[in-house]
Amino acid sequence: MTSIRTIPTEPIEGQKPGTSGLRKKTEVFQTHHYLENFIQSIWNGIGGVEGKTLVLGGDGRHFNSQAAQVVLRMAAASGARKVIVGKRALLSTPAASNLIRKRGADGGIILSASHNPGGPKGDFGVKFNAANGGPAAEGITGKIFDATKEIAEFHIAESQDIGLRMTDTVRLGEMEIEIVDPVDDYAELMAELFDFDAIRALFKSGFRMRFDAMHAVTGPYATRVLEETLGASPGTVFNAIPLPDFGEGHPDPNPTWAKQLWDEMMSDSGPDFGAASDGDGDRNMVVGRHCYVSPSDSLAVLAANATLVPGYKGGLKGVARSMPTSQAVDRVAEKLGIDCYETPTGWKFFGNLLDAGRATLCGEESFGTGSDHVREKDGLWAVLFWLNILAVKKCSVAELMESHWAAYGRNYYSRHDYEAVDSDAAAGVMEHVRSQLTTLPGTSFGSLTVAAADEFAYDDPVDGSRAEGQGLRVLFEGGGRLVLRLSGTGTEGATLRVYLEKVETDPAAFGLDPQEALAEVIAAAETIAEIKPRTGRDAPDVIT
Repeated sequence: MTSIRTIPTEPIEGQKPGTSGLRKKTEVFQTHHYLENFIQSIWNGIGGVEGKTLVLGGDGRHFNSQAAQVVLRMAAASGARKVIVGKRALLSTPAASNLIRKRGADGGIILSASHNPGGPKGDFGVKFNAANGGPAAEGITGKIFDATKEIAEFHIAESQDIGLRMTDTVRLGEMEIEIVDPVDDYAELMAELFDFDAIRALFKSGFRMRFDAMHAVTGPYATRVLEETLGASPGTVFNAIPLPDFGEGHPDPNPTWAKQLWDEMMSDSGPDFGAASDGDGDRNMVVGRHCYVSPSDSLAVLAANATLVPGYKGGLKGVARSMPTSQAVDRVAEKLGIDCYETPTGWKFFGNLLDAGRATLCGEESFGTGSDHVREKDGLWAVLFWLNILAVKKCSVAELMESHWAAYGRNYYSRHDYEAVDSDAAAGVMEHVRSQLTTLPGTSFGSLTVAAADEFAYDDPVDGSRAEGQGLRVLFEGGGRLVLRLSGTGTEGATLRVYLEKVETDPAAFGLDPQEALAEVIAAAETIAEIKPRTGRDAPDVIT
């Protein structure tokens, strides 16, 4: 008989889930009762877990294994019927979403801080995903946050750690624990969506690829699918073993942090195709030889070529993008005659559109793309989508981009990140721009004239909910934009994100460096927002 303990506790301030769960320094999660309080608050906020089936896994970062044991003991103590957990407590975020959906689970706990650094001094996170496989909607996260402010006790089973190194089915008290291979179900889904024979033929033709798993969770997935199943040459996947500190790296797939891959792809002897994924496997970077593909352009290319892929050969119901994402996919949707939805940042906002059958493909400029196959963005899925298109079209990445711009025009686009900015200073920048929204229209900055300016709000067309305060927009005549947001995914200070966009329809001007093409928009951003004098920053920390 397993003993259940009821432990008195008190609310801990600041346990408010952000755009994708609760993220804090690992050291914070390891403090007295911090994790237990939040897990119990999840159970309380969702109406309990008695008789329910849950999925559990994480990205393998420091504290992942210990946290998983706490979740198992607390699920058992609160009467859960079953927990399906990835071997070694590993599951990529899209694989967890797939498992929730495939098994008809009532939800899941994902242990990850996504693309944030790991290790003892790094970050940790806990996210609850609902029965549709997607991040909990704001109504649910609101109830969880309310529960954190009222909690007086938590319940936990007394038990030795459960061995999670082998697939097996064991019991903890009355609760069944099914330990599954984290890759199997996900790999099966990918084989259903994509033409694996065409991609095998591509690799057999001498096509060379490199995939940087960034010592994160996608390593086992990419190795299984790309090398073992599709025949990519051994060593195609590098940094393939998940490490608790991600090899002391920053598992964020962009040109700054995936520098080894970037340098290989920008060399004359580089492979034909390069890709990287992040800490929990839901983001992707796609690069051709001497050709960087912005995430916004990637979404547009996938939408334009979707019918070449078996899983989408019937066409798209619609597309959706986060507001800061470039309008490149809007131009594709217009030509295809399908709806294009503009949502706030945060994958949970796509969930209603996907569930209602209004959208098939979704994307964010922050290196995330996905579709209705799961309810999360999916890094390896996007890479396989690209490989399938290249296998059919038999062209290079650069040639594909050139033909796409010729058909749709080019949306020059860049994001400038100012990281760990003093929170008051960052808020001051936003308030300064907010105060100008009514007076900016009609104002000129060089050859740019402001057509409109507002603070973005979203009315969900499915459930009627409204999300306000979702970023500041300055729209220029001719389709250019300046957008400013404070990010909700950091754990210290504030991250100020500045998004810059310009539409170009002259083919003679398609080959510019984006920073050069956007020079006037960048200058207008500095004049309007006064970033340098207000933050003391001479330049962004990361440019993507």
